[in-house]
Amino acid sequence: MLKMYKEILTKVSFDRQLFKKELHKALNWVGSPLEMYQFKLWCIKEFGKKYPEVLKEVFLDNTPK
Repeated sequence: MLKMYKEILTKVSFDRQLFKKELHKALNWVGSPLEMYQFKLWCIKEFGKKYPEVLKEVFLDNTPK
């Protein structure tokens, strides 16, 4: 499922709000902490220059409490 969301995030990366919305959805499909870490690294690599504040906000919102 994350593979599909990687494709979706790539396709919607032209729009900040849509990207943020889809990133939130994608995080619901992350299974393990390792998968979360790998997905986060991928997001930073792919979108870190374009949306650093969005990534920071979304990943901070989804850290275990």
